[in-house]
Amino acid sequence: MFGRIIQTDACVAEGAAWLAGQDARFAAALALTGPLPLRRQEDGFTALLDAIVGQQVSVASADAIWKRLEAAGLTGQDAMAAASDEDLRAAGLSRQKARYGRALAQSGIDFAALRDMPDAQVVKVLTAVPGIGLWTAEIYAMFALGRADVFAPGDLALQEGARHLFGLPDRPTERALRTMAEDWSPWRAVAARALWAYYRVIRSREGIR
Repeated sequence: MFGRIIQTDACVAEGAAWLAGQDARFAAALALTGPLPLRRQEDGFTALLDAIVGQQVSVASADAIWKRLEAAGLTGQDAMAAASDEDLRAAGLSRQKARYGRALAQSGIDFAALRDMPDAQVVKVLTAVPGIGLWTAEIYAMFALGRADVFAPGDLALQEGARHLFGLPDRPTERALRTMAEDWSPWRAVAARALWAYYRVIRSREGIR
């Protein structure tokens, strides 16, 4: 139905070793980044709401909004379903994200059933909910469900990481990066971790933006 589930740091290390063996450029990137993070989180409503909160904002902004939602008791499914626009705006959510959060809370998704679905079916179920696009669904599959062979080519940091690592003249499009990532199967989610980590390293160097 689907491939490996990433459960431990050892799983990530196995995938990283495979990628390094397949492509010397990944080996060079991993030499710079060191061990890659596990980045697993508990699956369910809260993980998906967290992904919605993080859409198109900085990590710092997302963290601040999440803390305000927690303080207001609005991170649970029942509380989100019943929350008013005023409640959610007071916690920092835009009107659009407030609508998305409530739509998710009222969607009736069987989160336990997602664990046994093929990757493509997981994405199909999640993207049927307003506000959950391909990127959010793929991030959920990677980190909440631990799918080892899911990738999120619409992510700008992954595109930039790939541009630098592979010496591309321009940032690859989502479609182009999805095609590139086929070579990294069955460890595409580890390739994503490697590209994110590599991009963080090169951004810290003087003159790289």
